[in-house]
Amino acid sequence: MARLREKYKNEIAAAMMEKFGYSNVMEIPKLEKVVINMGIGDAKDNAKSLEVAVKELATIAGQKPVITKAKKSVSNFKVREGMSIGAKVTLRGEKMYEFVDRLVNVALPRVRDFRGVSAKAFDGRGNYALGIKEQLIFPEIEYDQVEKVRGMDIIFVTTAKTDEESRELLKLMGMPFVK
Repeated sequence: MARLREKYKNEIAAAMMEKFGYSNVMEIPKLEKVVINMGIGDAKDNAKSLEVAVKELATIAGQKPVITKAKKSVSNFKVREGMSIGAKVTLRGEKMYEFVDRLVNVALPRVRDFRGVSAKAFDGRGNYALGIKEQLIFPEIEYDQVEKVRGMDIIFVTTAKTDEESRELLKLMGMPFVK
């Protein structure tokens, strides 16, 4: 069992129940899924860059990404409908807990001048969005093998009804929010 899932069952669930006064165990918010999205703008010109980015995302997530296609044509960006423009991975279960554990304890502390993540990136329904500027913070990525530094968006989808509950859940899981 993943270390973070064990911590959730033993410590976090009890702390959440005590703080918010839930009457039922099923009311306790939990992490439902984590979606990692990487936009690859130069994929329209260079097909190899898409392959490299997909491979890097697979290495980071431990799961094969889905290539996302453009829904509409945008002439200003020279994008046609159906062009490959990104990749995304949806993590659930054990892989999700393993990824969040690695992100919080290994990857985020490797960010230059890191003071914490913004506590304002909640959507009002208990979900949290986190943007990362470079994939090099993950130890699985070898610095010499990287062609281009790419960023990614990481979305934490929880069963929490409010942002306050979600913030507390992520804080107890180790997410370093800025004061």
